[in-house]
Amino acid sequence: MMGSDFAPLSELQGVADFAKKHKSAKDTEFFFIGDEEIINKHLPTFDFTGVKYSIVHADQVVSMDDDASVALKQKKNSSIAIGVQMQKEGKVDAFLSAGNTGAMLSTSTVLLGRIAGVSRPTIGTFFPSLNINPTLILDAGANVDSKAKFLYEFAVMGSLYFKEMFGVENPKVALLNIGEEASKGNELALETYKLLKGSNLNFIGNVEGRDIFVGKADVIVCDGFTGNILLKFAESIMGFFKATFRNYAKRSFFKKLRVGLFAPTLKDIFKDFDYQEHGGVPMLGVNGVIIIGHGSSSGLAVENMIKRSIEIISKDLNKKIENELKK
Repeated sequence: MMGSDFAPLSELQGVADFAKKHKSAKDTEFFFIGDEEIINKHLPTFDFTGVKYSIVHADQVVSMDDDASVALKQKKNSSIAIGVQMQKEGKVDAFLSAGNTGAMLSTSTVLLGRIAGVSRPTIGTFFPSLNINPTLILDAGANVDSKAKFLYEFAVMGSLYFKEMFGVENPKVALLNIGEEASKGNELALETYKLLKGSNLNFIGNVEGRDIFVGKADVIVCDGFTGNILLKFAESIMGFFKATFRNYAKRSFFKKLRVGLFAPTLKDIFKDFDYQEHGGVPMLGVNGVIIIGHGSSSGLAVENMIKRSIEIISKDLNKKIENELKK
């Protein structure tokens, strides 16, 4: 409850909205982990009629500036540490947070462990594409330094996740590179290409940065250093275009009118770039269901995080990942 920039308002709004819109809410029990006094202060603002919930007090908060290991070593009574521990003990089926990503990653990996066959957990992110479905990019920053084996496992996990979430039977998997030819790239790319080429995945080869929005592949793998740069760049696109249109409209009344006429269309287009539509992303590879949201998550983003976690639980994604990696 204490993770987002607007905590706990976004978290409470997300739960309240989920309860109103989704039938599965009546079968869902929520645990609000955070400062009990602050949570109780804001509870009356929202309608929780029919929602099953309880508050788990946590008097520590892992800030966005804290080191990734802080939740484990110094803040064991933080909402992140308590939430992951509750999942380890089987008290919850999923833990969601819009807090410190590094702390979520390290705490979940240490306390929950990895799925059998997984060397490193990964975090993916969705990019809009010209296809019906978005493009899944991973790793988005969990592993800055990677090995070819890690990227192969990311591809397996990402392909399964895409298949389960979007119903695509055999997702197209690609490797992000500086050229389409098999001979292109650094040592990591060349070695990863060989592993993917020899796998049972629907590997279509290398793709370049320009192929992402086109939707050439359903799942694209890269190291976390590259993936995080891509993610941060994509997050800036919507703000840049909005500012550009505002500046254009200021030049004259007629230009303002033209922008106004196209405003509904532009809003629909920009919606595809809005991370809140996807909510959060799962930490693939840990032995549990961990959903990580953006720090500036709104109620809509939290609502979609809840939906995402229930989908993963119902589809038993972790067991499918383990079985696939055994092959």
